[in-house]
Amino acid sequence: MKTSTLLAEVSLGVADLVSGHYIFQQLTVGSKKFGVYEHIRYNTNYNSPVTSLTSNDLRCNVGGETGTNTTTIDVKAGDAFTFHSDVAVYHQGPISLYMSKARGAAHDYDGSGNWFKIYDWGPTFSGGQATWPMRSDYAYNIPRCIPNGEYLLRIQSLAIHNPGGTPQWYVSCAQVNVSGGGSATPAPTCKIPGAFKATDPGYTANIYNGLKSYTVPGPAVFTC
Repeated sequence: MKTSTLLAEVSLGVADLVSGHYIFQQLTVGSKKFGVYEHIRYNTNYNSPVTSLTSNDLRCNVGGETGTNTTTIDVKAGDAFTFHSDVAVYHQGPISLYMSKARGAAHDYDGSGNWFKIYDWGPTFSGGQATWPMRSDYAYNIPRCIPNGEYLLRIQSLAIHNPGGTPQWYVSCAQVNVSGGGSATPAPTCKIPGAFKATDPGYTANIYNGLKSYTVPGPAVFTC
């Protein structure tokens, strides 16, 4: 009986752990919501996080080096888009959006070029408490001023819920073909990996010990 009870408790713990992870696997452009992994690169690690700051998997997740089996969606500069996760984001930490212009077709691009950040969702502070943006949908707009062309559109969740442990990255990349854009040169830019350091305050922050302010890791947000 004791063994059965222990096994049941372990099984519940594993189920809770798995359900606590999440995948950004759907995209909406305008008012149209696309199917699972439609225009979003597949990953091969299910909902497990990336934990290495030096891994190319930080770009588009494990298995997302290319998107040869992924279609590219036509978007207009300024279009609204939304990333949807299979379950609501469960771990505390910031959410960020990045873009990187492909040298040619987005489905052939490995993300080794320059990336620029277009939005951050960080914590809000009230009454001495930090509230994190944990939900299923994250919406923003394609910058109006970026040049036409094919891009990777990347969402990342940095989970810092385990102080003293290794932070976790949950990432996905959509493939978009931008038209109607401008001539701006997005800046600042960064490389991934390389944009995030183990010494970044936003990477090492203890969210349970008097957190009063927070700086999201990575470059400043590019705006038109």
